[in-house]
Amino acid sequence: MATVELRFAALPGHVRTARMIAGAVSRRSGVPDELMDEVKLAVGEACARAVSVNRRFDPQALVIVRVGDDDDVFEVSVSDCGPGGGRISPAHPDGRVSTPALINIDCAQADDEISDELSSVVPTGLGLALIQGLVDDVTIAARPDSAGTVVTMRWPISKTADRSILAI
Repeated sequence: MATVELRFAALPGHVRTARMIAGAVSRRSGVPDELMDEVKLAVGEACARAVSVNRRFDPQALVIVRVGDDDDVFEVSVSDCGPGGGRISPAHPDGRVSTPALINIDCAQADDEISDELSSVVPTGLGLALIQGLVDDVTIAARPDSAGTVVTMRWPISKTADRSILAI
């Protein structure tokens, strides 16, 4: 299993870099071409959400993105350091949360502490709802090691892909 880990400051400009890295690794891993746009959009949304959460609650904390694959699955996980992990407790056992619950959870966060006008207009839960609409296999859970949330997305890998070289 090849894994790439990216840690970056909570700055919006780094979201594009994370999206490009995930796209490059997913292509080399064998994710079908018809899913490439989905991968890039979902990773971009997850990273933009993590940047927003970290900027609001812990501006010095790094966003952590892990990109990896195994024989049949390409996986991306994006971790933030906000208090959101504790508020995602109503998740179903499979890690899925309903769209209304996601939006309400993050609206409550925005009510707790609003650091800019955008977070009061577009709750970070909207990005999570979009990700759940795009990705068939997604889990949203509290970070096991600290405060925060981990969004993990998985896509199938084509069996015929040449995965002999995985380099960026």
